[in-house]
Order: sequence, then structure tokens, then C-alpha cells
Amino acid sequence: MTNLTPARRTAALVALALGGFAIGSTEFVAMGLLPNIAAALLPGQYAADPDAGVAHAGWIVSAYALGVVVGAPTIAAMSAKFPRKGLVLVLLVGFVLATVASAVLPTFGLVLVARFVAGLPHGAYFGIASIVAGDMMGPGKRGKGIAMVMLGLSVANVVGVPAITWVGQVAGWRTAYGVVAALFGATFLAVAAFVPRSPRDEHATIGRELRAFRKPQLWIVMGLGAIGFGGFFAVYSYISPLVQHVTGLSESAVPLVLVVVGLGMVVGGVVGGHLADHSVKRTIYVGLLALVGALLLTVLTAQWTVGMVAGAFLLGATSSAIPPAVQSRLMDVAGDARTIAAALNHSAFNIGNSLGAALGGAVIAAGFGFLAPAWLGIVLALLGVGVTAISYGVERRSGARAALRSSHPSTGPITAPVPTV
Repeated sequence: MTNLTPARRTAALVALALGGFAIGSTEFVAMGLLPNIAAALLPGQYAADPDAGVAHAGWIVSAYALGVVVGAPTIAAMSAKFPRKGLVLVLLVGFVLATVASAVLPTFGLVLVARFVAGLPHGAYFGIASIVAGDMMGPGKRGKGIAMVMLGLSVANVVGVPAITWVGQVAGWRTAYGVVAALFGATFLAVAAFVPRSPRDEHATIGRELRAFRKPQLWIVMGLGAIGFGGFFAVYSYISPLVQHVTGLSESAVPLVLVVVGLGMVVGGVVGGHLADHSVKRTIYVGLLALVGALLLTVLTAQWTVGMVAGAFLLGATSSAIPPAVQSRLMDVAGDARTIAAALNHSAFNIGNSLGAALGGAVIAAGFGFLAPAWLGIVLALLGVGVTAISYGVERRSGARAALRSSHPSTGPITAPVPTV
């Protein structure tokens, strides 16, 4: 697929990124519409206790995240032999149907199920689209291809989520989901028109994909993604009270701060993709340590508007610089099971989403204040650095053992290869 004209390659990458934009919109738009959803689907509870009603409605966000965690490895493994373009199109049809169902189903329970189903294709789409994009870019440029697909997710936080949230507030939350369904439909048409066909992997089997789970490195890298990225979500999940109660800004300023985070994500995603093509290892280390710095800046300066804005931008930039490198690392350690490895990246980050949000909420509930999640995030990001060190340490020891087995005693000293990925 590397013999495409530059115009065709760009069109194909934009088509795949449009899918990322639609996914980012469907994943995050509910967060700004929970009061509207609670009032419509849980009217009795919302009327009696608005806070409890909104908290109950928040389960639709959790249902989507659970769908991502379950669907990513399952769909990736079961569809290993399918042609990748055809599979992407099937996943987009699933997104359209589940999102339309979210918009029209009449009860909270049914909408909850629809959101779970809508989350199932999420990780598989990003995983397979990233492989397609990487193959189109060619050797040495895989990180740029992955970053392009994820760029749609970042742009959604700048443009899509605020715009569709506004539509939901004006025309109703069901209309908002209708707009998202239309975005998925547009992505289907764009992918069908511009993304080239790729040959099926005749050697791929469910067993080969699932055997990747036997590799300790796969679990270690998933752990670094979940734990390290949990540091970002510990703060991002509670950025609204942070902005209002620590910085002292009004509720109307929260969307503007979220736009700043999204702008940082766009910049970080582009830079992270370029860096990952030079050194995956260095990008992960630098990204996590930079996230620590952004969190520390937030802790120290969030009481001032300029500090909050700077911290928000850097949080977005550092957090989105990490995923292309982690996804490349997963694909490297998984060997032949590239499809499931690429999809697992998004399972890991959604586990990090849940982990960071849960722990951040716990420290707030314990009375440590709205800056406490940022301190917690620093700890999680540093733990991610530690897990990264473990991953590469295991790789070095494995390389040394392989060199020892392959060398003859009479050949002299053994020099263990040092991985440079």
C-alpha cells in the first residue's frame, strides 16, 4: 500500500482520522449532557435529587468504557483473517446502528445497553485503522500513521465535543447522538471511497492472536499504558471542579479550558507520532516524565488562571504524545499478533480512564481537596515510568539469554544485544 499517490494517501488517512473524530465525539459528548439525559430518562430521581440523578446517568459513560475493554481484544482476535478495509467498514456500520439506538431507545436501561454495544468496536477500529495507516506510510513512518488516526480523537475534543454538546443543549441529547451517527455514516463513505484494499493475512488465526496473551511483555506494556495514562485521567475527570473551586473561574469557563486541553492533544499527538518513529523507548520515557511535569505545574499554579491554562495545554500535549509510542511498543512485543496488540492499546487506556477517575474520586471523597487528583496523577505517571523500565529490563535479559543459547563456548565472550526500539 506504500505505492499510493500522495493525494490518495492523504485522503485515506483523513478518512480514517474522521472515524477517530466520530469516536471521540461519541465517547465524550455524554459528559456534557448528563443532566439532560438524567432529566429525560430518570425524571423521578432527577427531580428528587439532581446530583444523584446525574451520578446515575453517568453509568452510560462507564458502559461505553466497559464495551471498549471487552470489545477490543474480542473483535480483534475473532476477525484476524478478515480483509482490514472490509472489517473497518463493518465496524463503522456497528457504530452507526448502536449510536442510532442510543438516540431512539426509550428507557435508561436500553440506552445503557446501546452505549455498551457502541463501545465494542472502539478499540478494534483504532487498532485496525492504525495498522492500515502504518502500512500506507511504509517502514520508518508507522508512528506518523498511527498519530494521524488518533489525531481525529484529539480534534474531537477541540471541535466535535463542544459543538455537539451545544447541539444537545439546544435541540436535545437525542439529536446530539443523531449527529454523531451521521459522522459515522460519513466516515463509512470516506473509507469506502479512499482507503485502499489490503490483502488478508492468510496465516492469521484466532489462536495465533490469542497466543499473544502468553507473552509477559504484552501484559507489562498494557500495564504501563493503563497506569501511566491513569495519571492524566485522575485530573481530567475532575477538571470542572478544579477550574471552578481552585482556579475560581465560572462554570462557563470549563468548556474553554477543555478546548485548551484538546489543542494540547492535537499538538502532542503530532509530535508524539514523529518521536515514536525515531525511538519508541525514548518517547515513552520522555512522555511520562513530561506528564509528571505538567501535573506538577498544575498543582503549583492552578490557583492562577494563566497557570491553569498552561497546565491544561501541557496535560493534553503530554498525554496524547504517549499513545502512538505505546501502540507501537505493543505491536512490537506481540510479534505476529499485530491486530490484537494494536486494539489492546485502547483497552489499556480505557482501564486507565476508569482507574484514574475512580482513584481521583476516592481522594476527593476522602477530603484531600480538588488538587489531590493531580498529586495522585504524579504517582501514577511515575509508576508508569517504573513499569516501562521493567518492560525494557525484561527485554534486555531475554536478549542476553538468547545470545547465550546461540553462542558456542569456544567463540569467546558473549555480547548481549541491546534493544534500540
